[in-house]
Amino acid sequence: MRYRRLGSSDLEVSEIALGSWLTYGGGVEREQAAACVERAFELGITFIDTANVYASGGAEELLGELLASRPRDSYVLATKLYFPMSDSDRGLSREQVFKQIDASLARLGTDYVDLYQCHRYDKETPLEETMEALTEVVRQGKARYLGFSEWTADQIQAALDLTGVEKLVSSQPQYSLLYRELERDVIPLCAANGISQIVWSPLAQGVLTGKYLPGATPPPDSRAASERMGGMIDRFMGDDVLEAVQRLRPIADGLGITLAQLALAWVLREQNVASAIVGASPAGAGRGERGGLGDRARRRDAGRDRRGSGRPGRLGRRWRKSAFGPRAAPLGVFARGASAPADAPLAPDIRSGASRGTRRGG
Repeated sequence: MRYRRLGSSDLEVSEIALGSWLTYGGGVEREQAAACVERAFELGITFIDTANVYASGGAEELLGELLASRPRDSYVLATKLYFPMSDSDRGLSREQVFKQIDASLARLGTDYVDLYQCHRYDKETPLEETMEALTEVVRQGKARYLGFSEWTADQIQAALDLTGVEKLVSSQPQYSLLYRELERDVIPLCAANGISQIVWSPLAQGVLTGKYLPGATPPPDSRAASERMGGMIDRFMGDDVLEAVQRLRPIADGLGITLAQLALAWVLREQNVASAIVGASPAGAGRGERGGLGDRARRRDAGRDRRGSGRPGRLGRRWRKSAFGPRAAPLGVFARGASAPADAPLAPDIRSGASRGTRRGG
């Protein structure tokens, strides 16, 4: 496992982060969750991402239990706020910032989080109010650094223009071979202002593992077959998308890696990406995603080291020649779902792990 600096902070995060959306405290049994966390640490994954809304606080509670025996400085812990925790508790108002950080810390069983993130932008609360409250949270020692998820470039710039508040060090967007919206303006703006990307769904809900085949029924133990965890995968399950994913297989085979490793290596080729969040469910699932990523793929590609050499390796050359490369014309099949608003209301059942048909995550 390799580690990267998170924006302008002094946090070093593992290139792969362990996520808990739709899984821990919800779609995955406690024993499996415990095994996954244990395996993550064995692999050198020390970055844990969660949110207050995941399983209505259940994910934070479970992680609090599973991390209790580990030294607090042995991992980087991130959580978020914004989405409803009750009929009256949602958003980024001053009141909610103070209320939700205390509730998250209690569930996590810790005195502070390393990164406190706005899960979405709150259009109903003045940005100044939110940032001033978050600044107090940092200065009270309850959070070390601040970040956000799914903000537009204009919203990020507005926060950067504020004075007298703590600076943002991270952005958590959806980013994968099948979803590349942030390349247009978010990455350039963040890179110029000391803000790193922590990307969610780098495997496009598992589609980029290649496990789903065109015209075939999803495996019974897969996310696509789960009513509780399969809500966001539908837009990637068209045969046109699945056929396109299978066309990546020769590239992965030529590099001696899996499709999942190829997808993660592609995301991590971007120097502004500090970490890619994966959500493993059965124990050992992380082996297929992380296993070999830091050695075989890195040696075969050598596209950049921890500091970023910027020189394209074998993966980079092959990628630019493929139909999926950055200079290729945008493919319509990859735009499905791209226009859903980032602040669309949270479906009530996502808090219990059920979210079919809604755009949520990260």
